[in-house]
Amino acid sequence: MTDKLRINKFFTHHGICSRREADRLIESGRVTINQRVARLGDQVGQDDVIARDGQVIPWGMASLYIKYYKPVGVTTTSESHVPRNIIAEIGHPERIFPIGRLDKDSSGLILLTNDGDIVNEILRTEHGHEREYEVSVDHPFDQTFIDRMVQGVVILDRPTKPCRVERLAPARFRIILTEGRNRQIRRMCQVLGYRVLALHRVRIMHITLDGLAPGKWRPLTEEERAQLFQAVGRSGGQSDTRRE
Repeated sequence: MTDKLRINKFFTHHGICSRREADRLIESGRVTINQRVARLGDQVGQDDVIARDGQVIPWGMASLYIKYYKPVGVTTTSESHVPRNIIAEIGHPERIFPIGRLDKDSSGLILLTNDGDIVNEILRTEHGHEREYEVSVDHPFDQTFIDRMVQGVVILDRPTKPCRVERLAPARFRIILTEGRNRQIRRMCQVLGYRVLALHRVRIMHITLDGLAPGKWRPLTEEERAQLFQAVGRSGGQSDTRRE
């Protein structure tokens, strides 16, 4: 590679941390470039040796894409001091982080990676990637509830995007969203007079929980990876190494 990267983007490309966290590392003097202390805005290339706390970070790290069946009680955070944080629960030897969130009180599918670039490609609302949930509420609902959910509900001062809803039982439904606002389904139900008792995510785009027991994880299959890359508009989806 001949092009240079800003030092904070180097950290996100290698799945180490966010740009904000990288800036904090740099400001605290914990990052070096060719054995000199890095500064905010420094540019680096593949000929440079970057280290954090004295440990060299190699270029071209292998990309990891993992799916995990999150049980209720696990918190979707990389903060190590939080009890039952998702990183500690999985215990992967490589540095990974979750793509998006799933509430502590919710269960189901969540994806994790060390690929900092793919996160926004999956999460950005305008891309319209589907997420499917099964939801139980505290009392039976009628067709008006379904119609209101489908059309959009005003939460956090603006309406939600239209979605798809299917009744599964008198007080249980399936919902497919193309956005992921903070506690969105719970807030939508609350506006309409219902309290969510259980919320379970069964699908993100084409990726499902098939073959996973609660608390278990596995890498995406080659087919799942290829479909993921196709969905976010990447080429060369079969590659196992990062291209910086």
